[in-house]
Amino acid sequence: MPDQSEWSLSEPRKIGFAEPVTSLNVRIVGGAVNVVGTDGGPPALELSHLDGPPLVVTHKEGVLTVAYEDLPWKNFLKWIEHKAWRRSATITLTVPTATRVEVGVVGASAVVSGITGATDVRGVTGDATLVGVTGAVRAETVSGRLEAQALGGALAFKSVSGSLTLIESTAEEIRAESVSGAMTVDLAAAGRNPSLTLTTVSGEVAVRLPQPVDAKIDANTTSGTVSCAFDDLRVSGQWGAKRITGTLGDGGGRLKVTTVSGGVALLRRPPADETHAGAPAQGKVL
Repeated sequence: MPDQSEWSLSEPRKIGFAEPVTSLNVRIVGGAVNVVGTDGGPPALELSHLDGPPLVVTHKEGVLTVAYEDLPWKNFLKWIEHKAWRRSATITLTVPTATRVEVGVVGASAVVSGITGATDVRGVTGDATLVGVTGAVRAETVSGRLEAQALGGALAFKSVSGSLTLIESTAEEIRAESVSGAMTVDLAAAGRNPSLTLTTVSGEVAVRLPQPVDAKIDANTTSGTVSCAFDDLRVSGQWGAKRITGTLGDGGGRLKVTTVSGGVALLRRPPADETHAGAPAQGKVL
């Protein structure tokens, strides 16, 4: 018999799940959600704070859902724009690392760590942090920031004004779009053949590439400044539009940056055996 348990949580509580969890869907307003991937024990939920209407928890055929009844996942970002919310919840969920994770937050923060399954994050003003997530990631926000460390899977990011910060990323592919949000992408040494497509209207874009790296480079801005730490690349344009082009290594990877008024900076990550990792990169600036 499949597990079809359901709870209505109106106060702090802990729940352990005897049946497996293969998919997780969380939708909260205010507060924080922390999703931890582990294979060391049974799935569990801890609600440590709740203000407002009860949260509904269902566990059916491997799918664990934690949400408000009036907050659907479909059209999540558009549907909530006209609502006034006065509620808050703080939740920690422990699930198997291979779980598929969907998290939607309105004004809340979200942290997802140790997940190897696909991860989908949607937020309005809430910020999201991903740590050691190695599955494919899709993230969409209005003004919320996305920060990630040691991201390993492909990333698709879209935002209006939210910023993107990736530290020590080995993601096989990164596609990011923002209107005014800044983008900072730091590739780990393992990211030698990157596939990056970064697009903004007015957001600043900074990319730090490992050494050595194999990539064809095409970065341009219509009216912003450019900075390049690689002598092998060509910086063209003195007035108005500026562009950084060329090939690093064998050109097996790709970096495409497009912005209208934002600045573009290509930085050099020091080799792993270099002791002064914090030394400033040298290069050309226009």
